[in-house]
Amino acid sequence: MRKSLGGGRSAVVALVAGALLLTGCSEGGGGGGEQEGGGGATAQEPVPFAGAKASTGPAEPIPGAEAGGTIRVLQRDSYAHLDPAQIYVADEGKLAALIHRRLTTVKMDNDGDYSVVGDLATDSGTRSDDGRTWTYTLKDGIRFEDGSPITSADIRHTFERLFADFVTEGPAFVQSWMADDPDYRDLLPGGPYDGDHLPDSVLETPDDKTVVFHFEKPQNDLPYALGMPGYGVVSRSKDTREKYDRDPLASGPYRVQSFKPGKSMSLVRNPEWDARTDPARHQYPEKFEITFNHQYEDSSKRLLSDTGENQRATSFNNSVDASTVPQVTRDEAAKARTVSGYQTYVAMYAINMDRIKDHKVRQAIAHALPIKSVLAPYGGSAGGELAGGVISPLLPGHEKGYDPFGKLKKPGGDPAKARELLKEAGQEDRKLVFAFRNDDESQQEAVAVTDALREAGFDVQRKELPTDTFYDRIGKVDNGYDLYRSNWGHDWVSASTVIPPLFDGRKIADGASNYPHVDDEKINSEIDRISGIADPEKAATEWFELSKYIIEDVTPVVPVYFYKQMQISGSKIGGAVYNNDLSGIDPNKLYVKK
Repeated sequence: MRKSLGGGRSAVVALVAGALLLTGCSEGGGGGGEQEGGGGATAQEPVPFAGAKASTGPAEPIPGAEAGGTIRVLQRDSYAHLDPAQIYVADEGKLAALIHRRLTTVKMDNDGDYSVVGDLATDSGTRSDDGRTWTYTLKDGIRFEDGSPITSADIRHTFERLFADFVTEGPAFVQSWMADDPDYRDLLPGGPYDGDHLPDSVLETPDDKTVVFHFEKPQNDLPYALGMPGYGVVSRSKDTREKYDRDPLASGPYRVQSFKPGKSMSLVRNPEWDARTDPARHQYPEKFEITFNHQYEDSSKRLLSDTGENQRATSFNNSVDASTVPQVTRDEAAKARTVSGYQTYVAMYAINMDRIKDHKVRQAIAHALPIKSVLAPYGGSAGGELAGGVISPLLPGHEKGYDPFGKLKKPGGDPAKARELLKEAGQEDRKLVFAFRNDDESQQEAVAVTDALREAGFDVQRKELPTDTFYDRIGKVDNGYDLYRSNWGHDWVSASTVIPPLFDGRKIADGASNYPHVDDEKINSEIDRISGIADPEKAATEWFELSKYIIEDVTPVVPVYFYKQMQISGSKIGGAVYNNDLSGIDPNKLYVKK
């Protein structure tokens, strides 16, 4: 589940824009444009599934890269989880890119092109039985940091332990597909620890090198899903269950030398990692020294100063802070040390369809909302790009400039149109219970939204909620609210991780992500149909067409903006590029300039 509170830690490969940001600086790997209203976005082509040649290491050299040296990494948040099965947030996802490998991964080449390649596997997978069966062959020479070989028994164990009760934080896609049920744990209660295993009809390992997944339904996105950090390999013989979360066995180019939660972490080279097996990673720095509790203002000022050890420092996740933005914009040398681009998140407002049943009233809300004012506390056009739809510019199928309610032309809202729609519905002075978070930015946002809705003719009742329990409260089916913000980010480069979780009416439940409680027969049936399309380009087009029907004909949500961010590094840091798949700087390409 990828949701964002507008600040703090967020799911997998995106850091939510909780502070003012800057865009339009140097970009890498497809960073975003600068326009405020949808004209600057270029849709990404479907990321291809690569064969054996593209999945063979070593990764192409970074021009000018040199081996050696220590990179200092300034992070706000400490890592709560090191066990890959528990990793589903941004900061831990960046760390996992350095220490954990999985069957597949997304590779960004030096030209900024992306592909799904075999990581531990020889390729991105062999599909058969219309996508119900996928076969993977493991590479030679892949080892854990203790020198033990990675075999199919480790891969089997990696997926079987996902059914254990202590694994609660990671992604659930693959195990749900294996069980053909979101409540998947009954397929292997407790995991493999009492000697039980998944049947060969679900997961088959006929020899040390072969892994075969069998599903009840076609799962054409499996190569994407297997590349998530949460499916990183875990050693069968060295699995310490809950304790693995603090002392995992590395398979990537770096291993954890020391970790003091809340204080620091040291990563050093993993001597058992073989570059010849890895098409996506490098091992340039000798060491990464990571320190925590650096708020955005602190890390930004340190990196901008470019003095002493700050010259060889960066941040995997911290964005440029608002107070530092003016200095960066005035300093051309500082701007040259930045990378920027889109993040995976789309900000939107959910309309509770259990309570707002009249489509004209929902349309009135859409026309009334001042999306420019909603974005303003997060940096205006620096923090995001105003949106007309829910499909991110990072996703295949996105249509730039899509603007069904004319909000890119009237970003301050259209109260006259909203009043007209309320009058047609016979609901002038309609009561509207508006829930919002109690952090500073959200309160600023709430004032603008309340004023605009009242000007449009709504009787707005404000409900201020604690930030830390906001999603718990709006996630209740019987939540008592009419309107509330609900951001969402894709898990991989397909709208299949956006439309079904947000709008499938068969998944309305407490804690689920269908926040508007939309249950539309056409949406449900189209989700099933499109999910079975094997051609990613055709599927992308169909997902966007379905999104149009959702926004225009049902209107359960009002899109607001696509997230952006900018990051800065010291002048002695080389290889800094923005990776769309990681929603930020790519740690595997960094090196220390001599």
